[in-house]
Amino acid sequence: MSCIRQCPGQMDIRRGVVSLATGAGAIYLLYKAIKAGIKCQPPFCSASPICIARLAIERERHGRHSGELRRLLNSLECKQDAYTKSMILHSITRCVYLLESEASACTNDDVTLVGSMLDDKDNSVKIQALNTLKAFSGIRKFRLKIQVQAIRLLSNLAQKNDLLYDILNCHVHSNFLNLFQSTQPGSLLFEVLVFAERLSEGRSSPHYRAVKWHYNEQSLHEALFGDDSRLADRLLALVIHPEEDVQIQACKVIVSLQCPQDVGIRPSCPPSHSCFNNGE
Repeated sequence: MSCIRQCPGQMDIRRGVVSLATGAGAIYLLYKAIKAGIKCQPPFCSASPICIARLAIERERHGRHSGELRRLLNSLECKQDAYTKSMILHSITRCVYLLESEASACTNDDVTLVGSMLDDKDNSVKIQALNTLKAFSGIRKFRLKIQVQAIRLLSNLAQKNDLLYDILNCHVHSNFLNLFQSTQPGSLLFEVLVFAERLSEGRSSPHYRAVKWHYNEQSLHEALFGDDSRLADRLLALVIHPEEDVQIQACKVIVSLQCPQDVGIRPSCPPSHSCFNNGE
């Protein structure tokens, strides 16, 4: 995956595009990029790629860690201004890519710390945190945790009117609905179901339904809400999931799908058009 494109100017996230993909052996969900609406100054970073590469070579030569990645993570825990946090995250991202064994020695708490930066008020910090999580996602043991964090972020983005169409129209793999299989970890299932509910509610809003939207055949919208979607089958199977919070969330999604979406503004939603009726 390529890094997020950055350019000088005032930060202004107006639109977003998200890609949801599947990986061999495990479902792997991450954003692809935040579209051209992102404008920010790339943070200055004292730890250049050349310096970090030298650290990696030195580590291999002497068979020990440089300690650079741990130092950066420790500094991220301290109170810092937005610019400094962005700079630290930028350096962490480079270290994760270049200091593989040190990155593999990191813990879930380290990834949680990086993920917490997604809640920062400064958008440049959020962008650098996304890039860092993307780097950590190359390490297998962190993928589930990062998936959950990424889906939570998508759920938040789905509540923004100016981002909803871009999310719904993003390209997904044909086996995207595997995310809703009962064999997935409960924590992942719950977050995916919350995401689906947010999308369903968003497309049901009068503001969104006032426009006639067109979606790509392989879009997230078609995978979840299209005529050929098998989402209903997956949801019904999750109603009897052993974890209660997954059961409840599956029911919430089913309820949110009772309103038809193939029309413009409509004062009410006749239940006879539900995708769960007539065997559809």
